Amino acid sequence: MSCREIVWVGAFVLSAGIGAAAADDRSDQQISRDTVAAVNTYSHFTIFDEVGVDVRDGIVTLTGRVTMPFKRSEIEQRVAHVEGVRDVRDQIAVLPASTFDDELRARIARAIYGNAMFWSYAMLPNPPIHIIVEHGRVTLTGLVRTSVDRALARALATQAPALSLTNNLKTDAEVGKPRAHSQ
Repeated sequence: MSCREIVWVGAFVLSAGIGAAAADDRSDQQISRDTVAAVNTYSHFTIFDEVGVDVRDGIVTLTGRVTMPFKRSEIEQRVAHVEGVRDVRDQIAVLPASTFDDELRARIARAIYGNAMFWSYAMLPNPPIHIIVEHGRVTLTGLVRTSVDRALARALATQAPALSLTNNLKTDAEVGKPRAHSQ
């Protein structure tokens, strides 16, 4: 059995069944929750990074993309220290360094989080909308309250000169997880 979670700064989503007992009698679900917490509390994890977590029999597979190489290795080290983790398979990609991508990230972040509709999201310790930019191509990931918020975030992001835009934002209803945004 597998327990898979996607880290969206402050939120997690179970996208597969609850796992069987792992090392030290800890379930994959417990290990997954603790792994998500380890990533979310990592001080260098930002809205420009995304990390997916898959736990299977105590073996954690990390996927996603981060903006700096040190983030990849430090996240892996943090996860390796989570109780019950038997092994870590780090498949996190490091986004290429690019001034254009950096400017695009900042411009889209200002457009989204500077909009009054998203101020409540911006005030969270871990804002839930992530802006992943690679070679001028933008992907929005994370969790929003409503489909209106998802559509507005996309519309605001399209104002930037991106080569393409993929909107992978999910709503609370789509993931079946009610969530307060005042964590």
